Amino acid sequence: MQQKERQVWYDGRGVSVENMDVWELINHSPIDKVLVSLQQRKEGYFPQKMTFITEVNNVNELENVPEEDVVFSDSEEILAEAKKRGHQTCIFYSVDNREMLERCSREAAEYNFAAVDFDLPTNIPLELIIARLEESNTILLRAVNTAIDTEIAYGTLEKGSDGVLFATKNVDEVKRLTEFMSKQALPNLDLQPMVVTEVVHAGMGVRACVDTTGIMKQDEGMIIGSTSGGGVFVCSETHYLPYMNLRPFRVNAGAVHSYVWQPEDAAEYLSDLKAGDKVLCVNTKGETRVLTVGRIKTEVRPMLLIKGKVGERELNVIVQDDWHIRIMSADGKPRNASTIRPGDELLAYTCEPGRHVGVKVSETIIER
Repeated sequence: MQQKERQVWYDGRGVSVENMDVWELINHSPIDKVLVSLQQRKEGYFPQKMTFITEVNNVNELENVPEEDVVFSDSEEILAEAKKRGHQTCIFYSVDNREMLERCSREAAEYNFAAVDFDLPTNIPLELIIARLEESNTILLRAVNTAIDTEIAYGTLEKGSDGVLFATKNVDEVKRLTEFMSKQALPNLDLQPMVVTEVVHAGMGVRACVDTTGIMKQDEGMIIGSTSGGGVFVCSETHYLPYMNLRPFRVNAGAVHSYVWQPEDAAEYLSDLKAGDKVLCVNTKGETRVLTVGRIKTEVRPMLLIKGKVGERELNVIVQDDWHIRIMSADGKPRNASTIRPGDELLAYTCEPGRHVGVKVSETIIER
């Protein structure tokens, strides 16, 4: 089955050329697909980068639609004729009762795209449509008006809709959507082996557990380090514990002074994290996703200092000195912290050093 791509369509119908502040934002945003009326399409004042989805209200109007445009309509007759003419098609459903929901679920797979709007603020109808279209190649878009609704649509039924049809004249909402879209493009981290040079008991200290609102897997964790030049892969609490239940939402991260890596190449002190903040979850392939912090749990514990080198770069991490803390080895297997010795290789991440309140800065900073 064809891989579906996440899409954002801007619904520009009714947004006139006088709304130049809105169109200017769209032009300089990642949005490159716009839904317009046929009259707007003829006027042609839109940015050249755009892919156009043109609304058609009767069959005769198809004569005036460029062949590269997607044809948008709630009419099966119009879309059938558009298909014959070689257009990709998008059907629109306004779901306000069970019969329309059933029709949408049954028919949407016949089209390249399906855009759905709902009369009530519930995600249950969207969940049903997502489930029924799972084996199709149809791109499913939910009609939304805010960036928050976009995030909810992407998270519904874990998998989310394939995209959104975003309608607003509010400049601030367009800005918020653009920020949200940029955060979705998360790069892979280039993870490298760190050769351990020293392991030292570091006395008592305050360590922080990062409890998130998500569930992590055994190959996932967070990057934790004492310096802005990089950190070590500390595992999620998903590995065998003989005396207590696992906490797959947690990383027992380390000493409160440590950095934890975040989206947009930011890092934050563990001591400054709070509920609602975002952190990067990384797996052994370097693939990342964003998790939301639900709680930071700090307690006094014995601490362990682990120093090492990635090439010529020196890194260190201070974690709780206990067997049940796991650090990811360079071969992708979890190591009990208390068993790590000089010469072992752990998985680590390095970057250009230098941060001010967690944000990367270009200045001379020496950290030891």
